[in-house]
Amino acid sequence: MDVILSKQTEQGRIAFAAHELELGHLVAFPTETVYGLGADAENPAAVARIYQAKERPSDHPVIVHLAPGADIGYWATDIPEQAYILIKAFWPGPLTLILKRARHIPDAVSGGQDSIGLRCPSHPVAQALLRCFKGGKGGVAAPSANKFGHVSPTTAQHVLTEFELETAPSGLITAVLDGGQSAVGIESTIIDLTRLETLGPVLLRPGHITVSQIKAVLGVTPVSPDAAAPRVSGSLNAHYAPNTPVVLIAAGQLDDYLQRLLGAGKRVALMGSLDSTMRPQLAAWQQLPDDPVAYAHDLYAALRSLDQASADVILVQALPDDAAWQGINDRLRRAAFDSLVIMQKLLAHPG
Repeated sequence: MDVILSKQTEQGRIAFAAHELELGHLVAFPTETVYGLGADAENPAAVARIYQAKERPSDHPVIVHLAPGADIGYWATDIPEQAYILIKAFWPGPLTLILKRARHIPDAVSGGQDSIGLRCPSHPVAQALLRCFKGGKGGVAAPSANKFGHVSPTTAQHVLTEFELETAPSGLITAVLDGGQSAVGIESTIIDLTRLETLGPVLLRPGHITVSQIKAVLGVTPVSPDAAAPRVSGSLNAHYAPNTPVVLIAAGQLDDYLQRLLGAGKRVALMGSLDSTMRPQLAAWQQLPDDPVAYAHDLYAALRSLDQASADVILVQALPDDAAWQGINDRLRRAAFDSLVIMQKLLAHPG
């Protein structure tokens, strides 16, 4: 077994990884969103290894990745016209469709539900792997390649670090394909199309593809999920979190909270803008771009970097509350779940 990180012998490393998948092993691979931890979607034992490696609850679904031009009718049933419209507009790309699962597809990929999440990634390495695996007719079940609830990986090195892999794999992961840094940087937009007659399209997870883009194609605005919505990846209140507690702070309150935390003897890492005179007092500091696309690209790498600073808290400057930032704000709110409680505890115990 080998961790594949080099750019040489491209065809050979893809073939090796595809063969590992066919053997029921796990392969980490790049997509344009984040790196995924893949297994043969039609092999329940292989899918179970994903859950084992990630320490993921068994009722939390995974997304099935398909090669360009794959027959979605093999994977789903009762496919509405809207699905084909969205596929034509956004596949390959960072959009996942929730459809009714075909009966012969094991429910291991859907957490026991009768639905299935399907996506066709645009990353060239992912596409090469999917075309090679089972001659392009297979599906690779692949959540993000990290421990459950942690920050998603956007480089191969993040995957190696997350699972403590060095020069050779240990445990369940037998290959890691290096495709550079993920271009998008946050997970795919997820649209539920299983209840069109009663609700229309439902936005289950925001992402790079925005609500306005979906509306422009379908002619209707996706609605928010209700209590009966299918469970999907990344939908828990607490998710995408580094080990260091994350607290979201409005820009106007940043200086005040920073002074209070430093005055209480806390080590603080910051993601946001700050007067240069205060930076030497911080354990670590990152300022991400003002553009939402560039911010998303850098987000997870920045959180991972700040997490290495041995800080008591990572303060994140709150972002604009508009549609362009919806996917990023969703990830940060989940990463900073219980922000108020965290801040109260930090300030209540100086030193």
